[in-house]
Amino acid sequence: MKAYRLRKTGKASVLKIENIQEPKPKKNELKIRVITIGINYAEILSRKGQYSWAPKKPYVMGMECYGEVVEIGDGANKFKVGDKVIVGQQYGSYAEFVCSPEHLCFPEFPEFSPEENAAFLVNFMTAWVALKKLCRVEEDERVLIQAAAGGVGTAAVQIASALKCKVYGTASKDEKLDLIKKLGGIPVNYRTHDFYDKIMNDGGKVNCVLETVGGEVFKKSMKLLDTFGRLVVIGFASMNLKIWNPISWIRTYIDAPKVNMMNMAIESKGVFASHIGYLTENESLTASIWEELHAFTIDNKLKPVVGKVFQFSDLPDSHNFMESRDSVGKIVVKI
Repeated sequence: MKAYRLRKTGKASVLKIENIQEPKPKKNELKIRVITIGINYAEILSRKGQYSWAPKKPYVMGMECYGEVVEIGDGANKFKVGDKVIVGQQYGSYAEFVCSPEHLCFPEFPEFSPEENAAFLVNFMTAWVALKKLCRVEEDERVLIQAAAGGVGTAAVQIASALKCKVYGTASKDEKLDLIKKLGGIPVNYRTHDFYDKIMNDGGKVNCVLETVGGEVFKKSMKLLDTFGRLVVIGFASMNLKIWNPISWIRTYIDAPKVNMMNMAIESKGVFASHIGYLTENESLTASIWEELHAFTIDNKLKPVVGKVFQFSDLPDSHNFMESRDSVGKIVVKI
């Protein structure tokens, strides 16, 4: 089968198609013929050698995909051959076939396109865990979503809007700002306005922030939190760590999100952090999160935003496009 196996870190050009042996499902695993692949920023970091959850090289990259079950390992009994499933796991999806533990395979949304099914799991589960399980967002609260036009951001804007919150979303380009508004949020152009001043002048502090950037964005987001406010960190996009440059290590440390516990106690604020990859080790917890998210998605008619689709042979271009910061929603690769 054809696959992209990461052998060395570097630019997107290090991603090369190889012909490798098809995997065989182990106990409690499913073998899936991949139809579409969701691209994640974590995979950009993995390719650069900056992602701690990445496995040891060489390995087939890719954290999520959508496809058809073609073989069932011993002990797996939730699906049958021919079923279409959404898959989320640590690696393996940049390939024509992938084997995955059955508890990390989920039924497709029949009303979604193949591209939308591939775009759902990681982004929506990340946003759901951050907003509902950690921040416990309630109806009519004021919520700020940083980088709101990206994959996680568009999911979070939809979820918070469905919860009847007043949702602010930051972005910098007209296309992205228009998308945030279309999804039910109030767009804030962080290039033309200080997002702190803009939101403070539009009603004051917020109850919840979904933070993905770090640095000054994190500091201002903390200042925006009202009493009993909650901020959850799910990323650090401003990180510019270069292994060969010690000065970048210092800059990365300075910009990394940090909190002063005494100040938090005085102001009665809370800060959380989440990485859903580690949660998936707990089968029952993963199942309960999926059930809640699946029901909420159906009840509120939510759909992932697919920004651009690449062909499998052009998968490295999808990495370059994501790094350009021109993308909106989810980038998907089609086999």
